[in-house]
Amino acid sequence: MKRILASSIFIFATLTAWAQGPLQSPAAPASNNSMQGMDMSASASSNDSHENMTSADANAVRAMNSMQGHMDMGPHMKMTPMRIAVPGDEERASAVVASARKVAEQYQDYKKALADGFVIFLPNVPQRQYHFTNYRYAMEAVFDFNPDHPTSLLYEKEGDDNYKIIGVMYTAPKHASMSELDSRVPLSIAQWHAHINLCLPPKGQNQQMLSSNPKFGLAGSIISRDKCEAAGGRFIPQIFGWMVHVYPFEQTQQGIWSVERQKDHAD
Repeated sequence: MKRILASSIFIFATLTAWAQGPLQSPAAPASNNSMQGMDMSASASSNDSHENMTSADANAVRAMNSMQGHMDMGPHMKMTPMRIAVPGDEERASAVVASARKVAEQYQDYKKALADGFVIFLPNVPQRQYHFTNYRYAMEAVFDFNPDHPTSLLYEKEGDDNYKIIGVMYTAPKHASMSELDSRVPLSIAQWHAHINLCLPPKGQNQQMLSSNPKFGLAGSIISRDKCEAAGGRFIPQIFGWMVHVYPFEQTQQGIWSVERQKDHAD
C-alpha cells in the first residue's frame, strides 16, 4: 500500500478521463469495473486494511485526504470567479438543488448506490468524504449536463459498515468555458473548482509523494513547470476536470454550495 497515493491519482484521473483531451463520442463501459479500457483492479490493490498501514501509508492517506479536501485553496486549486446574478440564475440553481436532493434521498442507503452502478473510491482508506462514482454518468457529463445524473455521490462514514449521504458532485470537461460552466450551474450562485499545478515525480520515485512535506503531487511544494522539470518531474497544469459539490440537505445557499465545507474535510 506504499504506492497508495500514486495509485489514487492514477485511478481518479482515469475515472475523470472526460476532463482530458478532445471529446469523443461516448461509449458504454464494458462492465461496472472498467471504463475506457481501465482495469479497476488497480483500486483493489490499494484497499489494504487500515490495521496494516505503515507510517508511510499514513502519510499517503493524509495526502489523499488533503486532495479530497482541496487543500487550502492555494496553488494547487483554482476556482471560477463569481459573476453578477442575472434573471433566472436563482431558479436554475434551485432546480439543480432539487434534483440533487432527489438523488440524495434516493441513495440514502449506500447499498442501493452500489447496486445501481456507483463504485466507492478507496473504500478501505480512511477519508473525511467518500466519493461513490458512476462512470457512465461521468462520461455523460462530458457532453451534457443532467442534474439527475451526478458523477459522484458524497458520503460520510458512520461506524464501521455504514455511510451517510451528504451531497453529490457534478463534473464538467477540463476545457469547458466559463459560459458552459455557467450554463450548467450559475456562477453567480456556485463556484466550480479544478486541481492544478501537479508535478509528478520522476519515474520510479512515487514514494516522494508520501513524505510529510512532499515536493511532488497535489500536496507538493512544486507549483511551476520550470521547477518541476528541473527536479526531473512531469508537470500537468490541470489534472482533473471541473467539479462542483452540492449539499442539498443544508438550509442556506452558503451551506448548499459550500466550498469551505470541503476545505474542512482536509486533515
